[in-house]
Amino acid sequence: MTSIMTNGAAMSALQTLRGISSQMDDTQSAISSGLRVSSASDNAAYWSIATTMRSDNKALSTVSDALGLAAAKTDTAYTGLDSSISVVDEIKAKLVAAREPGVDKTKINSEITELKNQLTSVAKSASFSGENWLYNTSGTAGTKEMVGSFTRDSTGNVSINTLKFNAANSVLIDTNAASGGQLTKAITVNQPIANSTATTTATYFLINANSTTSAGGSEVKLTSGTSDQDIEGMISAVDSMLTNLTDSASKLGAVNSRIQMQDNFVNNLQDVISKGVGRLVDADMNQESTKLKALQTQQQLGIQALSIANSDSQSVLSLFR
Repeated sequence: MTSIMTNGAAMSALQTLRGISSQMDDTQSAISSGLRVSSASDNAAYWSIATTMRSDNKALSTVSDALGLAAAKTDTAYTGLDSSISVVDEIKAKLVAAREPGVDKTKINSEITELKNQLTSVAKSASFSGENWLYNTSGTAGTKEMVGSFTRDSTGNVSINTLKFNAANSVLIDTNAASGGQLTKAITVNQPIANSTATTTATYFLINANSTTSAGGSEVKLTSGTSDQDIEGMISAVDSMLTNLTDSASKLGAVNSRIQMQDNFVNNLQDVISKGVGRLVDADMNQESTKLKALQTQQQLGIQALSIANSDSQSVLSLFR
């Protein structure tokens, strides 16, 4: 039946054209944004996952920055410790030289005094972002926490995990309590007794920082009257300090290595998350461009079909001529 009131062919062609136009809008949006899921209406589940993971990735980026700051702090402290080990080693060598009969002990002590000043300078200078793990002036040097990771469990709860280092192991000079510093605390050793095969205990400390709570024993210091037995005791005390410093540097180096590994892991994790999100919501540009070309062709054909359908009603006029 032919009707001039209802053009079924035109309505069908128009409906098809509307569908093609809608698909073209979606395809053009995907091409311009690069996303096939750009809003919750596109795919609520994928959009929700992608939004959450992008937020977590931003948090991981902050964690990476925090790890960089932590690495800078540990690098600074380690550099100070490493330099201090070299200086203490030099002091030990000077004391060994002072044990040689006939040497001028006061001149050697002048050298040792300058080396002590260098240790103080190193400890004070080893500061980064207001934190100094080698020089303590108040309270007790406690455990230092550094942001290490951001995690989300299966129930959606998030947490921040930290890396820890006990700064009490690395403090060289403590002006609050001498016992808190590796170089200011007292070290008890066994030293020989003159004209005897027996030994006695003696206590020494390397640097007198005029701490509020001072250390017991004697400062490692030479005078013209310092006995050979006392020098040997000082050598033993300095050697013990050197061992303690080496242990501290080893622990700090282990923490620094852990920070570097964690930073590498966080960076790799960010890349993996970005790839995972991309698989969920990114548009395949090859596919979308091919689809757009096909839709453009369909749109042109739809317009022609609509034009033909609209012209059918005009043919009715020929029946009344």
